[in-house]
Amino acid sequence: MKKINTNEFYAPPFPENNAIKWLRENFFSTWYNTLLSLILFSLILWGVINFISWAKTEAEWQVIKVNLPLLMVGRYPRDQYWRIWVIVGIISSLFGFSWGVIARNSAQLFTLPVLIGIAFLPVIILIIPVNVFFKLLLLGMVILVVATAWSGKKLSIKNSKLGKYLSFYWLIAFILIVWLIGGGLGLKSVSTNDWGGLMLTVLMAVVSIFLSFPLGVLLALGRQSTLPVIRIFSIGYIEIIRGLPLISILFMGQILIPLFLPDGMRPDRIFRAILGLTLFSAAYLAENVRGGLQSVLRGQSEAAKALGLNTPLSLGLIVLPQALKVAIPSIVGQFISLFQDTTLLSIVGLVELLGISRSILAQPEFLGDYAEVYLFDGIIFWIVCYAMSVGSRQLEKKLNTTN
Repeated sequence: MKKINTNEFYAPPFPENNAIKWLRENFFSTWYNTLLSLILFSLILWGVINFISWAKTEAEWQVIKVNLPLLMVGRYPRDQYWRIWVIVGIISSLFGFSWGVIARNSAQLFTLPVLIGIAFLPVIILIIPVNVFFKLLLLGMVILVVATAWSGKKLSIKNSKLGKYLSFYWLIAFILIVWLIGGGLGLKSVSTNDWGGLMLTVLMAVVSIFLSFPLGVLLALGRQSTLPVIRIFSIGYIEIIRGLPLISILFMGQILIPLFLPDGMRPDRIFRAILGLTLFSAAYLAENVRGGLQSVLRGQSEAAKALGLNTPLSLGLIVLPQALKVAIPSIVGQFISLFQDTTLLSIVGLVELLGISRSILAQPEFLGDYAEVYLFDGIIFWIVCYAMSVGSRQLEKKLNTTN
């Protein structure tokens, strides 16, 4: 038997590049996997090359450049555009501040992917078909996000209680934003008939989400209530609303609601549309929350009762936090669906992003430019929905929902 020399040292094997290893394991592990990967990559490359060729030579991007203000804010008065920029500044600063506060415990705020994304934003701003002044404003918003994120992290390290008031800051900002859009109280009033474009789409989605979430939680709790009246009402509401298409609810909101009100009292069209979206989304959110409630073990509530907590405190402090944490993916999925459902508002006469796009395509000089306009709309919707999805994953990671 050969004696092993324990004094000999061997160099560790040369580590394989992680990217190369990942490609080999996922795309080139077998001969048929390699063949399928090469075919798929060839099709993707062919599609990208053809799309770039179409975008550079055939696409009529003048339709976007000329109508960009309409797509963003509809028929909002041009002399009041400064309000929109103030709103963008408020959102940018508060977003950056919230980012810094939430990431206060992170070792590095601006990681390499974040820095790459920040560096890529000026390139996108240069491509956007607006004048130099607006490009400088957009670049300033990017700088504002970075600056407020850095300051938010520094301030939250010194005062850890700042994170508790983020929701309150956003609520105040929302009230201020609605006041700036609509006017009044010292500002020139702007009729809701002039609200439109992406501004109206985002506003409708945010308000409907804000209102439907607590209503959905109450319906989910009501469906599991031991009181027969509350349980039957909650079940009936959820099943009836989920059995109706959203477009029918929107039409009923626009036509039937004024019939039940006194003469001369007619709610604004936007208010009626928000009501329809809220009632519809709350029924689906109730089922999402109920699924989370069912995942919480009965022992949790029994332990809360053993500690002397009454039913409201047990639900608010023990059961609901666990249920909502589990239901985050389905809840955010419903929020994304609600944002996409705002496209139906154009059918009931509201000129949101899709509605204003149809108006633009009706202009004689832009007849047939469907691909350019709808591609622009699709990119906007994808950016917003993907941002919500990324936020959901980060929230799940922070709350550690996989454990």
